[in-house]
Amino acid sequence: MSVLRRPKITEKTQLLTSKGKYTFEVGRDANKIEIAAAVEKMYGVTVDKVNTITQIGKKKSRMTKSRLSSGKTSTFKKAIVTLKDGDLIDFYAEL
Repeated sequence: MSVLRRPKITEKTQLLTSKGKYTFEVGRDANKIEIAAAVEKMYGVTVDKVNTITQIGKKKSRMTKSRLSSGKTSTFKKAIVTLKDGDLIDFYAEL
């Protein structure tokens, strides 16, 4: 199983890119050392530090014609990776 799942691209994470911080969704069992090594290998940059957050799944419900349907979103882990000065990752280069 891969350590890095996908980059999280939102308005908030795009503001962090100007500070050299990039956000990725990672495997729930990945640690900071594995995340740093995977980012360095995949993008060819130097990682300064890694912060991780486990996002707990939220309860969701909606009304259908017959009853209330409820469930839960998935729990996932995300990592905020800070790069050394001068390094950058271009997610849109391959589009």
